[in-house]
Amino acid sequence: MNTRNTIQRQLVLETVRSMYGHPDAEQIYRKIAKEHPHISKATVYRNLHHLAETGAIQRLEMSEGADRYDLRTDAHHHMYCRICGRLYDAPDGAVRTLLAPPQGFSVEAIRLELVGVCADCQNKK
Repeated sequence: MNTRNTIQRQLVLETVRSMYGHPDAEQIYRKIAKEHPHISKATVYRNLHHLAETGAIQRLEMSEGADRYDLRTDAHHHMYCRICGRLYDAPDGAVRTLLAPPQGFSVEAIRLELVGVCADCQNKK
């Protein structure tokens, strides 16, 4: 597998770093294409996949909508607003109080997505 750090890969990584929140591949592509119209969508998608595979970014498989990407690669959870589609990092420790594994069970991974309505959308009602 080709693991060299290409200009396109660096451009994709820098774009993810510059974007607020948890963008999806289409948002990342559109931002890159504004300044670099020569880059293909396939190149962006391929480099996002590679960056996630190598651990430089985290790919978040969403139950609703397109996968998102996160610069935080540590183990953490997310909250998804079903109204506006925003994705938030869950506060540290919030999920731990919900999940207490039975004694003698060794947890290796938890994949949890909290779906609801964010405060902004609740205030708009």
